[in-house]
Amino acid sequence: MATATVKQNGTAKKATSTKKIVQNKLAKEAIGEPTSPITKEASKITQLEVKPIINLDERMQKFEKLKGLAQQRERLNNTLTELNRFKYNQSDSSSFYLKDSHGLEFKTTNSNLTHLITNHLKITLETRKKEIEKQLILFQL
Repeated sequence: MATATVKQNGTAKKATSTKKIVQNKLAKEAIGEPTSPITKEASKITQLEVKPIINLDERMQKFEKLKGLAQQRERLNNTLTELNRFKYNQSDSSSFYLKDSHGLEFKTTNSNLTHLITNHLKITLETRKKEIEKQLILFQL
């Protein structure tokens, strides 16, 4: 902004120059006064809403993660249903087998041990199911 002379009430006055504005602003900043004049351009920028850019690949990855969580929940639900149908009374014969990758086997027909194992398994599966359901509820695409 160039300096200009303005006539007011018959006397010539100089308009405030850009240099003077900058000097005043620096002086105020030096003594700790906040200086943030809002210009028309700055107010237009703040008035514009910033729209988030949607990345399709990220959204598809999140959707696949959501599907995976839903499938995990479904599998856990099916396993729990099968465990609840399982009968291991004293009079009925039941057996519990464990087999590892080397072909080694553990087998028991002790119904008390089978009862303890299935109860612990139910509790573990129900806890995991609740965790997955919480993740599904809080999930955001």
